[in-house]
Formats: sequence, structure tokens, C-alpha cells
Amino acid sequence: MAKGTTEMEVGSDGVAVIYIANPPVNALSIDVLFSLKGHYEEVLRRNDVKAIVLTGTGRSFSAGLDISAFADIRKPEQLKDHCILIEAMTDIFEDAGKPSVAAIDGPALGGGLEISMVCQARISTPNAQLGLTELQFGVIPGFGGTQRLPRLVGLTKALEMMMLSKPIKAEEAHELGLVDAVVSPNDLLNNARRWALDIYESKRPWARALYKTDKLESPDLAREILNSARVQSRKWAANLQYPFVCIDAVEEGIVSGPQAGLRKEAMAFQELFFSDTCKSLIHVFFSQRATSKVPGITDLGLMPRKVSNVAIVGGGLMGSGIATALILSHYPVILKEVNEEFLNAGIDRIKGRG
Repeated sequence: MAKGTTEMEVGSDGVAVIYIANPPVNALSIDVLFSLKGHYEEVLRRNDVKAIVLTGTGRSFSAGLDISAFADIRKPEQLKDHCILIEAMTDIFEDAGKPSVAAIDGPALGGGLEISMVCQARISTPNAQLGLTELQFGVIPGFGGTQRLPRLVGLTKALEMMMLSKPIKAEEAHELGLVDAVVSPNDLLNNARRWALDIYESKRPWARALYKTDKLESPDLAREILNSARVQSRKWAANLQYPFVCIDAVEEGIVSGPQAGLRKEAMAFQELFFSDTCKSLIHVFFSQRATSKVPGITDLGLMPRKVSNVAIVGGGLMGSGIATALILSHYPVILKEVNEEFLNAGIDRIKGRG
């Protein structure tokens, strides 16, 4: 059964709009990637298409790789095949003779942001959240993010975004140069279409992030920044491999060129994917999601009862702490103790905490 797809419509202006359609967050499943590649190949063959806008259905561009689909991969050969697909797809995007503009609303995370960086421009709404969050799963970006992000926002900010797995908002992304314009949601597609046609008509530059150099620091300063990132990583992740592998991939691209950096990134991604750390962090991710789904309760749409009073047996350290938290949240509390002396002591502890 297919999991997600892409949809395409071609307007009278010659712009093909391709929608990533995999609700609720338009995750990049294998089916989505195959469909996306197929639509790109189609528009490149069509004479009635001048330019392309890539966007997502609903209120999300793409939250990145479908972790559940990739978690089923058990053999290196399977992952290698998927990585070859991804590489072929990004090559088509970047080397196409027709410009692409990413129209971003909501999250563009991980592989979602990486695909947008292959486009010649990015237009977003104020609601956009952009980030490379792969390190939280024990791997590094695998769609070229280690190479394109530093060339768009500079080395220092790129390393910060990757190391912390922390998305940035649209306004900051615009200031950094990660997005080219911020527009209202109602104007997003029209602006993206116009921008794509402007590139096609040579009214705007045909930018390829992989080969930009204006945001890269001098070799000496870059070396200093990379070494500083390694020092910081040793402080918070001394026994973890993936932060240092990410830094090494970034460095390879700066020292030996972006193609060498892409090769190093691809090899590192495949190695880290099968590491115990990656498997454990993916397990943690799914475990956390499972806590919000209790069979026989959440799937039946049951609503929690309204709490009017809370009784606590014992006013010791733990009991008084629980009572304090409830009182601060405006719940009436009944405290029970074995005698009046212990009860007063518990009340005093609560007063002291409050």
C-alpha cells in the first residue's frame, strides 16, 4: 500500500506546482520520493512547462523523512538503493534546465528543508519553521544538507542549527538568506510562481546553493569555527560519534569541494543509520509518540473527567511536593496524615514551597 504521493497541476502561465501529499506533515516516504522524482522528470520533458513550484498540501511543507518507513530498512543494500534514489532526485532538481522555487508554509525540517535548498529559491510564510533535525536521531543530514546549509547561511549558523537540531523561524531565515522572501499564506503560491518565472526570464539570478561561496568564511576562520564546534561537542557529546561525523562532512566540503563533501555525507549517513545509537534514538522517538496513544482510551475518543478535589495520603517530602504543585495549579487539596503533628509539619512544608 502506497504511503503518500505527490500531486501536480500545470497553470496557463507555464508553472507546474508539485504538492507533497502525505498528511499530516507531508513526511518523505519512499513512495513520496519516487512520485516526486517522476513528476520532476515529467515536467522536464514537457514543452508547456517553464518553471516549477514545490510545496506541500495543508499547513506543512515537509517535516522530513518518514522515520517509520526508514526504520523498516534492515540491510545496507536497501539503504544504499534509497540513497541512490535521493542523490538522483536532488541532481535532477539542481541541474534541471527549468528553475524550481520552494513555497514553504509550516515546517520544513530535515529532508524537507534539504529538498527546498536544492531549489533555486525559497519563499515562505511567517509560519514557516526551518531546520536540520537529523542529529536527534543519531544520523547526519543525508540529502546534501551538510553542504548546502553552510553556503546559504554561513558556517557558524549552519553548525549551530545542525548540532542543536533546533529550527529557526521565517524572519530569522530571511535575515540569514535561507529564504528569499516572506509573504502571507494567501500570497504564497502566487509569489512563488512569479519568482520562478522571473528566474526563467533571467529577471532574477539562477542560484545553486551547492556552489555559492559568498557566505563561506575564509579558510583560516573556517578551520577555527570547525575546531570550536568540535570542542563544544566534546563537552556535551564526548561519547557520541555523530556530531563529529557531521562536522567532518562539513569540513570535507569546504576543504575539498562540495562534491567531495556530498560523497562523505552519503557514506557517513549510511554508516550511522545502522549504529546502535541511531536505533536507540529512533526507538525513543516512537516510544514517546506511543505514550499519547493508550489502547481502549485515546482510540475511543474518551475525555478525561474533570478533577474537583485531590486527596493526598502523607505530607512528607514527596506528598508535600505533589500538594504544592496541585495548589499552584488551582486544585483544592485534602491532605491526610497519621496525626496532627505530622499534618502540621506537612502543611508547613507546603507553605515553605509555595
